[in-house]
Formats: sequence, structure tokens, C-alpha cells
Amino acid sequence: MFVQLVFYVLSAILVGAAVMVITARNPVHAALFLVLAFFTSAGIWLLLEAEFLAIILVLVYVGAVMVLFLFVVMMLDINLAPLREGFIRYLPIGIAVALIVVVELALVIGVSDFGLEVMPHPPAHPADYSNTKELGALLYTVYVYPFELAAAILLVAIVAAIALTMRRRAGVKTQDPSRQVQVRREDRIRIVQMPAESRNRPDNP
Repeated sequence: MFVQLVFYVLSAILVGAAVMVITARNPVHAALFLVLAFFTSAGIWLLLEAEFLAIILVLVYVGAVMVLFLFVVMMLDINLAPLREGFIRYLPIGIAVALIVVVELALVIGVSDFGLEVMPHPPAHPADYSNTKELGALLYTVYVYPFELAAAILLVAIVAAIALTMRRRAGVKTQDPSRQVQVRREDRIRIVQMPAESRNRPDNP
């Protein structure tokens, strides 16, 4: 009973935070509500005894990704006036899309397929149980091909993002590692031979 009460409280907070993410007019406030959504999702995963996934969600998304989002949002200095003007205009379309998404989710993950009768709460595990070990065993045995496919897709996305954002700008000095590797000593050092001078000469002070 207590576990179900905590689940419903966390779920209500999660839904409210998700709604505020898309309705908040200030981007910083939206990012902070997204942090709250991540924290409550981690709490729900803790109820399912997925401690490793919950910690990874907090460390990676809240500790790294969301901090980066906040820095980017604050550095961009977004003009909020156009965002506030278009909110009422696109509100009916947003509500219609939200209702369609809710109906689709209800059809796919309804009570008949994912209810407590079909998928009850997982039994309690002993103290020496490691969900990290179980996750690794499933990830690198049963789901090894989807895992490798996801890694390849992410690698392609990283390369594409770098290629799209890498531009040559006039007046900006850049480094060419291939030219730096091919540098010889003669290209950087010039040895000049000068005649020696003596301090006993009359013109030398």
C-alpha cells in the first residue's frame, strides 16, 4: 500500500513537471522543471529496484546534460517576447497533438497489457542482488545487437553534428594537425653564423 502511494505521488509530480516543461514560457524554468521530472523518474525506478538506472539518470542527465542545457539557454539570451506571443495561437494545435499522444499511449500501454494483474510488482531480492550485473548480462548477451546498433547510430550522429557545425571563418586562425606533424627542423630553426668578437677591441665597450 505504501509503495503504491509513493508511486502515485511521484507519478503526479512527474506528469505535472512534464506539463510545465512544455508550457513554461521561460526556458530556464522549463529546464528546471525537466530536472524535477528526471528526479521523479529516478524515484520511480528506485521503486522497481533499478538503482543503477536511477543513479545513471541523475548523474548523466541531471548532472551533465541539464547543466549544459542551462548554460546554453542562459548564454543564448533568448528573446521571450515572440515566444509569449505565439503561445495562445498554437495552443489548440498543441492540445490536439497532446490528446492524440495520450490516446496512442493508452492503446499501446493500457491496463489490459501493463496492468498489475498482467505485470505485478517485482518480488523483493536479497541483499546481495546486483541489478547492475543483471543489466550487463542482458545487455551484452540477449540485446547485444540492438546495443551495438544504437552505438553505431550515436557515432554517426556525433560525426554528422561535427561535420555540420565545422565551418571555415575568415580571419580566424586554425590549426592543421597534418601540417604540424610534417614540420621539419629546417622550417622552424635558422642557424646564423656570426664572427666572434673580442672585448679587447677598441670599438667594443
